[in-house]
Amino acid sequence: MELAERLAVVVSAALSEDATVTDLRRLSGGASRETWSFDATTVSGLRALILRRDPPGAPKAGMELEARLLTVAGSAGVPVPEVVAASDDQSILGTSFLVMERVEGETIPRKLLRDEEWADARTHLASDCGAALAHLHAVDVGEVAGLDDTDPLEQWQAALDALGEPHPAFELALLWLRDNRPPAGRTTIVHGDFRNGNLLVGPAGLRAVLDWELAHAGDPLEDLGWLCVRSWRFGADDKQAGGFGTYDDLVRAYEDAGGATVDRSALHWWETFGTLRWGVICILQASAHLSGAVRSVELAAIGRRVCENEWDVMSCLAAAGWPAGSVLAAVDETAERPVTDDLHGRPTAAELLEAVRLFVENDVLSATEGRIRFHGRVAAKALAMVERELAAGPGPSQAHSRRLASLGMATDAELAAAIRAGLVDDRLPQVRDAVRASVLDKLRVANPSHIDT
Repeated sequence: MELAERLAVVVSAALSEDATVTDLRRLSGGASRETWSFDATTVSGLRALILRRDPPGAPKAGMELEARLLTVAGSAGVPVPEVVAASDDQSILGTSFLVMERVEGETIPRKLLRDEEWADARTHLASDCGAALAHLHAVDVGEVAGLDDTDPLEQWQAALDALGEPHPAFELALLWLRDNRPPAGRTTIVHGDFRNGNLLVGPAGLRAVLDWELAHAGDPLEDLGWLCVRSWRFGADDKQAGGFGTYDDLVRAYEDAGGATVDRSALHWWETFGTLRWGVICILQASAHLSGAVRSVELAAIGRRVCENEWDVMSCLAAAGWPAGSVLAAVDETAERPVTDDLHGRPTAAELLEAVRLFVENDVLSATEGRIRFHGRVAAKALAMVERELAAGPGPSQAHSRRLASLGMATDAELAAAIRAGLVDDRLPQVRDAVRASVLDKLRVANPSHIDT
C-alpha cells in the first residue's frame, strides 16, 4: 500500500470519517526527520495537514510523546499546531509518525531575517518567543510523563566521546563549562530545539513552535541560551536572539510573561553549552552519512560546519574572559605554499570542481524547486569548500602540525586528551591560542563568511 493510502486510513480513523489524501509531497529541510505536506478531504471539508516521521528503517520512536507535549503546550498558551494522530507503532506507516494541522507561515530563516514581507513580524518576534517560552516553562513538568532528565553536560560529553573525534576547542569548552556551571535552578519542560528554523512565523508574528522531538526535563535557561547560539542568527549577528532580537528583547519579554528572573551570566553559560552541543550534533549528523545509514549531501555538508562551532565556542570563552593571561595569538603565516602540479594538465581538479559548482548554481537551481533545489544549494556549497581546500594546499596542515609540536603534542587526539586530563592547565592561554589559530584555518575553508574578526 502506498504512503498516501496508508495516511488516508490513519486520518479516517482519527477524524471518524472517510478521508482521501491528495497533494502529498515531501518538504525541504528536516535533516533527522522527514516532513510531508498533504490535504485530507472528508465530507466535512478539506483539512490541510502535515506528516512528520522518522526515515523508514530508523530505530526511533517518541512521536506519541511529542504529541502529548504539543497538546499540553497548546493548553498553556504556546502557539502549536493541533495534533490529529500520532503513533510509535511502525507497522502503520513503516515508521513512527505524527500528523498535525498545517499552519500557514514561513520557517526559512534567510527569508524571515531579510524579506520585507516579514519586517513587521521581526520587530516583536523576540518578544513573542520570550512569552512562548515563559508559558511553556510554567507548565508542571509532571504533566508529561516519560521526559528524559539526563544531565545535558554529561550527555553531550558522552556523545562526543562516543564519536571518537578529537576536538581540542570542544575540550576547552567542556573544561570551562564544568568549572563555571551556574547553580541548578528549577526543573521545567524544555523544548530542546527552540530556534530560528523551528519557528513558524506569519506577518503578524509567531504562529507555531515546531519540532518537539528533543524536548526533555531540565533548566529553562537551556531554551533561551539555545535560541541565542550564533548559528541560529544566520548572519544577523547584531541580533543575538535568533537574528531578530537582542538579549534584552528576549529576556524582558520572558520575565514580563511570568518567566523567572534571568541571570545573564547563567544565560551565557547556556549559550556556550548550546554552541558546543550544536557542534557535536553536526558531527553526529555527518557520521550518519559517512556510515551509510542515511546518505545525504545535506548531512555530508553539515560535517564541515563543525569548525564554525569551534570558532563560536572559542568566542564564547573569550567573552567570558577565559583563560586570562594573553592576547589571542596571530595565525602562523609562515606555512609553505602549495607547489604547482602540471601532471594532469588543464582543467585542474579545482577548475573541474568550479565548473560543476557553477552548473549547479546557475542551471540546476534555476530549474528545480523544493527539496531538490535546497539540496542543490547545499551541494554547491560543498563543492566550494573542496575548491578552497585544494587552493589552500598543505600549508594549513603544516601550520597545524607545528602548533601541536609547540605544545608537545603529535595529534589532536593527544591534545584533546591532555586538556580533558588537566595536563595543560598551566599553559591554557598558549593552548587556547593554538587551538583558535587551527580552527580559523579550518573555517577559512569551510565558511570564510563566518569569520567575525
